[in-house]
Amino acid sequence: MSKMDNLRAMREARYAESQARAKTSGATPAKSQRPPTLAVVPDPPEPEPTEALCGHRNMGGRTCTRESGHAAKSHRYS
Repeated sequence: MSKMDNLRAMREARYAESQARAKTSGATPAKSQRPPTLAVVPDPPEPEPTEALCGHRNMGGRTCTRESGHAAKSHRYS
């Protein structure tokens, strides 16, 4: 057998095992009797900007804090 045939056989065996386990485990597992507690946390009020900001977002989700339409090529994120 080649390496790929071995991998395929292992994958099929794992799949068959998981299917057999799903059939024998019954329906859904029993849930706890206590209802879940929900913590409601109000959103902090956003400060009102005195001037309009650029608002450009980077890949990390941070926003630019320079003024809208700034001439600088780079953004300042916070």
